[in-house]
Amino acid sequence: MARQSSIIKLKGTIGDITFYKSKDGYLARQKGGVDRDRIMNDPKFQRTRENAQEFGRAGKASKALCTAIRPVLNKTQDSRMISRLVKKMMAVIKADAVSDRGQRNVLDGELILLQSFDFNGNASLSATVYAPFTFEIDRLGGVMDVNVSSFNPRSQIVAPGGTTHFRFISAGVEVDFENETFVLAQSSTAELPYDNVNTALTMLSNDLGVPGSTKPLFLVFGIEFLQQVNGSFYSLNNGAFNALNLVAVDTGV
Repeated sequence: MARQSSIIKLKGTIGDITFYKSKDGYLARQKGGVDRDRIMNDPKFQRTRENAQEFGRAGKASKALCTAIRPVLNKTQDSRMISRLVKKMMAVIKADAVSDRGQRNVLDGELILLQSFDFNGNASLSATVYAPFTFEIDRLGGVMDVNVSSFNPRSQIVAPGGTTHFRFISAGVEVDFENETFVLAQSSTAELPYDNVNTALTMLSNDLGVPGSTKPLFLVFGIEFLQQVNGSFYSLNNGAFNALNLVAVDTGV
């Protein structure tokens, strides 16, 4: 891989050189590699095939989770969130201690490793919200709650310039990774003023309506920053400073 240094930046393929743009700038690389048919059939590439199968499962599971929480995820993710999540999901799969290599999967792995994952790598929840909060997954009742104790917004919330208000957001989901289906319940607070007045106890409850579920359950919690202009609320910087964290995971095992 080489960096393009000419004034004219290229994208595409010329001969065996591919030019492309990435977050790191305009780059170039030489085409090449092993023939696909050989990778798929040559015994020497058995490990490669096994890794590819498990990586595919990690990508599929990551997509299923993101799809499930899409309503709260839209304004709280960074450009590399998917790659970070897939990497974490690979760790989940590699923790599978019962399946053969190449057959390891998320359900037999350790989904608890996803807990505390920040969907916006540029704004972690722990460095944004210092207000004390608790959370609970009630699998029997099918309810997932987040409770935020009384706090002072100015001293316990790290907000971007221009913030006049904020809201807490939450979602609880049941995810069926095998069938790629889900059940979602979400909640949010009203727009809360970003000032020095202590808030009241804040309760966010997500009722899935699926008591006694046997599927993996996930609870996310985050904050969205707003600016009030002429009575209307607008998201700041397209959500660049919003935080969303996977605060709890219940695998059902």
